[in-house]
Amino acid sequence: MSDMREETNPPASRRQRRKMHTGRLEAFSDSVFAFAITLLVLDLAVPAITQHDLLGALGRQRASFLAYVVSFATVGAIWLGHSLITEYLERTDSTLTRLNLLLLLLVSFLPFPTRLLAQYIGVDSAEKVAATIYGLTLLCAAGLLSVLWRYALHEHLVVPDADDTELSILTQRLTPGLAGYVVLLALGLVVPVVAVIGYFVLALFYILPLPLQRRPRQRPGTRR
Repeated sequence: MSDMREETNPPASRRQRRKMHTGRLEAFSDSVFAFAITLLVLDLAVPAITQHDLLGALGRQRASFLAYVVSFATVGAIWLGHSLITEYLERTDSTLTRLNLLLLLLVSFLPFPTRLLAQYIGVDSAEKVAATIYGLTLLCAAGLLSVLWRYALHEHLVVPDADDTELSILTQRLTPGLAGYVVLLALGLVVPVVAVIGYFVLALFYILPLPLQRRPRQRPGTRR
């Protein structure tokens, strides 16, 4: 019977070993964010044979530049939000790690709808499809970022000395943009270009600094 109880309720030391430190999660996440941003810039092509009208040729690629800027700002905003979340994490667990993988799946997928948008914006009904796919990707990524944070709070994975006011500010900051993405998705079915500009404005909202004062993190390799 004692063996069964031990198996059902493993010692605290064994339970603690099941918790994962955040270092590897942060390092892997940062590498995926960097890779996604690199893929975005690869879609910008130098115009072919434009000795007589290089400026005009670049102007004709304005859709590609617009899509790049919006996507870069969005990836940057998600990375900043993700960095704030991990800054408050004391540890992670298997569920949060898998939620993080889903977020990275969407981040690494973003170059595809960005290319669709750059190629089809201004092309009749095709631009509406491209803008919708693009908006859905952004909505899912922003939603997963919020879910990631709320799960960490619910499971008490944040540092125990975190200020409640700071946690509340971060929670509120990760939530309002979701409604904005839904509105812009609907707008994209009518005027896709305006919706894309709206996505850029939302990204800027996330990029603006927050009044949070976290203490410096421990150096890599230091046991938490």
